[in-house]
Amino acid sequence: MSETIIAVRGLGVELGGVRVLGGVELAAAPGDVIAVTGVNGAGKSTLLRCLAGLQRPAAGELDVLGAPPADGPAFWRDVVLIADEPAWYPGLSVREHLELMRAVHRSSRMGTGEILELFDLAGCGDMTPLSMSTGQRQRLSLAMGLVRPSRVLLLDEPERGLDPAFRGRLAEILAGYAAAGGTVVMATHDLDLAAGARRVTLGAAA
Repeated sequence: MSETIIAVRGLGVELGGVRVLGGVELAAAPGDVIAVTGVNGAGKSTLLRCLAGLQRPAAGELDVLGAPPADGPAFWRDVVLIADEPAWYPGLSVREHLELMRAVHRSSRMGTGEILELFDLAGCGDMTPLSMSTGQRQRLSLAMGLVRPSRVLLLDEPERGLDPAFRGRLAEILAGYAAAGGTVVMATHDLDLAAGARRVTLGAAA
Protein backbone atom coordinates (compact mmCIF):
# COMPACT_ATOMS: atom_id res chain seq x y z
CA MET A 1 0.00 0.00 0.00
CA SER A 2 1.29 3.46 -0.89
CA GLU A 3 2.30 5.83 1.89
CA THR A 4 -0.38 8.41 2.63
CA ILE A 5 1.11 11.90 2.41
CA ILE A 6 -2.11 13.91 2.79
CA ALA A 7 -5.29 12.71 4.51
CA VAL A 8 -8.38 14.91 4.81
CA ARG A 9 -11.47 13.47 6.49
CA GLY A 10 -14.74 15.36 6.89
CA LEU A 11 -13.02 18.74 6.78
CA GLY A 12 -15.20 21.75 7.57
CA VAL A 13 -14.28 25.43 7.75
CA GLU A 14 -16.31 28.46 8.83
CA LEU A 15 -15.25 32.04 8.24
CA GLY A 16 -17.19 34.77 9.98
CA GLY A 17 -19.92 32.29 10.85
CA VAL A 18 -20.34 31.24 7.20
CA ARG A 19 -19.51 27.71 6.14
CA VAL A 20 -17.02 27.73 3.26
CA LEU A 21 -16.11 24.05 3.36
CA GLY A 22 -18.00 21.04 4.60
CA GLY A 23 -17.32 17.32 4.56
CA VAL A 24 -14.23 17.49 2.34
CA GLU A 25 -12.45 14.18 1.77
CA LEU A 26 -9.03 13.92 0.12
CA ALA A 27 -6.18 11.45 0.15
CA ALA A 28 -2.84 11.72 -1.65
CA ALA A 29 0.24 9.54 -1.91
CA PRO A 30 3.72 10.15 -3.33
CA GLY A 31 3.46 10.67 -7.08
CA ASP A 32 -0.08 12.05 -6.98
CA VAL A 33 -1.11 15.26 -8.74
CA ILE A 34 -4.49 16.44 -7.47
CA ALA A 35 -6.43 19.30 -9.07
CA VAL A 36 -8.98 20.96 -6.79
CA THR A 37 -11.64 22.55 -8.98
CA GLY A 38 -14.91 24.37 -8.40
CA VAL A 39 -16.61 27.71 -8.86
CA ASN A 40 -15.37 30.91 -7.21
CA GLY A 41 -16.29 30.77 -3.54
CA ALA A 42 -16.23 26.99 -3.36
CA GLY A 43 -13.33 27.06 -0.88
CA LYS A 44 -10.38 25.98 -3.02
CA SER A 45 -7.96 28.51 -1.54
CA THR A 46 -9.29 27.83 1.95
CA LEU A 47 -8.55 24.13 1.53
CA LEU A 48 -4.97 24.92 0.51
CA ARG A 49 -4.58 27.20 3.55
CA CYS A 50 -5.74 24.33 5.75
CA LEU A 51 -3.22 21.99 4.14
CA ALA A 52 -0.53 24.62 4.74
CA GLY A 53 -1.44 24.99 8.42
CA LEU A 54 -2.53 28.60 7.92
CA GLN A 55 -6.27 28.03 8.53
CA ARG A 56 -7.69 26.02 11.41
CA PRO A 57 -10.64 23.83 10.42
CA ALA A 58 -13.86 23.86 12.41
CA ALA A 59 -14.48 20.14 11.90
CA GLY A 60 -12.83 16.99 10.62
CA GLU A 61 -9.29 15.65 10.61
CA LEU A 62 -6.30 16.71 8.54
CA ASP A 63 -2.82 15.20 8.31
CA VAL A 64 0.09 16.22 6.11
CA LEU A 65 3.22 14.06 6.22
CA GLY A 66 1.80 12.08 9.14
CA ALA A 67 0.78 14.94 11.43
CA PRO A 68 -1.56 17.96 11.53
CA PRO A 69 0.02 20.75 9.46
CA ALA A 70 1.80 23.38 11.52
CA ASP A 71 3.14 26.75 10.41
CA GLY A 72 6.73 26.18 11.52
CA PRO A 73 10.24 25.57 10.17
CA ALA A 74 10.08 21.76 10.31
CA PHE A 75 6.85 21.72 8.28
CA TRP A 76 8.12 24.18 5.67
CA ARG A 77 11.29 22.16 5.10
CA ASP A 78 9.11 19.61 3.28
CA VAL A 79 6.18 21.71 2.05
CA VAL A 80 6.07 24.52 -0.52
CA LEU A 81 3.06 26.83 -0.92
CA ILE A 82 2.84 29.04 -4.00
CA ALA A 83 -0.17 31.31 -3.68
CA ASP A 84 -0.09 35.11 -3.67
CA GLU A 85 2.84 36.85 -5.34
CA PRO A 86 5.75 36.99 -2.87
CA ALA A 87 7.41 40.13 -1.59
CA TRP A 88 10.44 40.55 -3.82
CA TYR A 89 13.81 41.66 -2.46
CA PRO A 90 14.47 45.23 -3.63
CA GLY A 91 17.47 45.51 -5.90
CA LEU A 92 18.00 41.79 -6.40
CA SER A 93 17.83 40.44 -9.94
CA VAL A 94 15.89 37.39 -11.04
CA ARG A 95 19.12 35.39 -11.07
CA GLU A 96 20.01 36.57 -7.56
CA HIS A 97 16.56 35.64 -6.24
CA LEU A 98 17.03 32.11 -7.54
CA GLU A 99 20.60 31.84 -6.28
CA LEU A 100 19.48 33.02 -2.84
CA MET A 101 16.73 30.39 -2.74
CA ARG A 102 19.19 27.67 -3.78
CA ALA A 103 21.70 28.76 -1.12
CA VAL A 104 19.18 29.01 1.72
CA HIS A 105 17.79 25.54 0.99
CA ARG A 106 21.15 24.03 -0.03
CA SER A 107 19.58 22.87 -3.25
CA SER A 108 21.65 21.20 -5.94
CA ARG A 109 18.70 19.89 -7.96
CA MET A 110 19.25 22.32 -10.84
CA GLY A 111 21.67 25.07 -11.66
CA THR A 112 20.44 28.64 -11.95
CA GLY A 113 20.87 28.70 -15.72
CA GLU A 114 18.89 25.48 -16.08
CA ILE A 115 16.09 26.91 -13.94
CA LEU A 116 15.96 30.07 -16.04
CA GLU A 117 15.68 27.99 -19.21
CA LEU A 118 13.06 25.64 -17.78
CA PHE A 119 10.79 28.51 -16.74
CA ASP A 120 11.34 30.52 -19.92
CA LEU A 121 13.23 33.26 -18.06
CA ALA A 122 16.60 32.98 -19.80
CA GLY A 123 16.38 36.57 -21.06
CA CYS A 124 15.30 37.96 -17.69
CA GLY A 125 18.18 36.94 -15.43
CA ASP A 126 19.50 40.48 -14.93
CA MET A 127 16.07 42.11 -14.58
CA THR A 128 14.43 42.87 -11.24
CA PRO A 129 11.08 41.14 -10.64
CA LEU A 130 9.05 44.36 -10.49
CA SER A 131 10.29 45.35 -13.94
CA MET A 132 8.80 42.19 -15.47
CA SER A 133 5.33 41.34 -16.71
CA THR A 134 2.76 39.60 -14.53
CA GLY A 135 3.31 36.32 -16.38
CA GLN A 136 7.08 36.54 -16.01
CA ARG A 137 6.76 37.16 -12.26
CA GLN A 138 4.41 34.19 -11.97
CA ARG A 139 6.98 31.99 -13.71
CA LEU A 140 9.61 33.28 -11.29
CA SER A 141 7.34 32.48 -8.31
CA LEU A 142 6.93 28.94 -9.61
CA ALA A 143 10.66 28.60 -10.28
CA MET A 144 11.53 29.69 -6.74
CA GLY A 145 9.12 27.12 -5.34
CA LEU A 146 10.32 24.28 -7.55
CA VAL A 147 14.05 24.92 -7.17
CA ARG A 148 14.11 23.97 -3.49
CA PRO A 149 13.76 20.41 -2.15
CA SER A 150 10.27 19.47 -0.98
CA ARG A 151 7.87 16.55 -0.65
CA VAL A 152 4.58 18.43 -1.00
CA LEU A 153 3.76 21.24 -3.43
CA LEU A 154 0.63 23.34 -2.83
CA LEU A 155 -0.38 25.66 -5.69
CA ASP A 156 -3.18 28.22 -5.69
CA GLU A 157 -4.19 28.96 -9.30
CA PRO A 158 -0.67 28.53 -10.72
CA GLU A 159 -2.01 29.35 -14.20
CA ARG A 160 -2.55 33.04 -13.35
CA GLY A 161 -0.87 35.25 -15.94
CA LEU A 162 0.63 32.34 -17.89
CA ASP A 163 0.21 32.01 -21.63
CA PRO A 164 -1.21 28.75 -23.02
CA ALA A 165 2.18 27.48 -24.18
CA PHE A 166 3.75 27.75 -20.75
CA ARG A 167 0.69 26.23 -19.08
CA GLY A 168 1.46 23.10 -21.07
CA ARG A 169 5.06 23.18 -19.91
CA LEU A 170 3.91 23.68 -16.31
CA ALA A 171 1.84 20.51 -16.55
CA GLU A 172 5.00 18.66 -17.65
CA ILE A 173 7.04 20.20 -14.80
CA LEU A 174 4.45 19.12 -12.23
CA ALA A 175 4.30 15.63 -13.73
CA GLY A 176 8.09 15.42 -13.39
CA TYR A 177 7.93 16.55 -9.77
CA ALA A 178 5.36 13.84 -9.05
CA ALA A 179 7.35 11.20 -10.96
CA ALA A 180 10.28 11.94 -8.63
CA GLY A 181 8.06 11.11 -5.63
CA GLY A 182 6.53 14.49 -4.82
CA THR A 183 2.86 15.16 -4.11
CA VAL A 184 1.04 18.07 -5.78
CA VAL A 185 -2.27 19.64 -4.76
CA MET A 186 -3.33 22.61 -6.88
CA ALA A 187 -6.43 24.76 -6.93
CA THR A 188 -7.13 25.62 -10.54
CA HIS A 189 -9.73 26.86 -13.01
CA ASP A 190 -7.70 25.58 -15.97
CA LEU A 191 -9.26 22.30 -17.08
CA ASP A 192 -6.37 21.61 -19.45
CA LEU A 193 -3.88 21.91 -16.61
CA ALA A 194 -6.11 19.63 -14.55
CA ALA A 195 -6.49 17.08 -17.35
CA GLY A 196 -3.61 14.89 -16.25
CA ALA A 197 -4.43 15.16 -12.56
CA ARG A 198 -6.89 13.46 -10.25
CA ARG A 199 -9.82 15.84 -9.82
CA VAL A 200 -11.46 16.86 -6.55
CA THR A 201 -14.38 19.20 -7.21
CA LEU A 202 -15.71 21.40 -4.44
CA GLY A 203 -19.27 22.65 -4.41
CA ALA A 204 -20.29 26.28 -4.01
CA ALA A 205 -20.24 27.61 -0.50
CA ALA A 206 -23.49 27.30 1.39
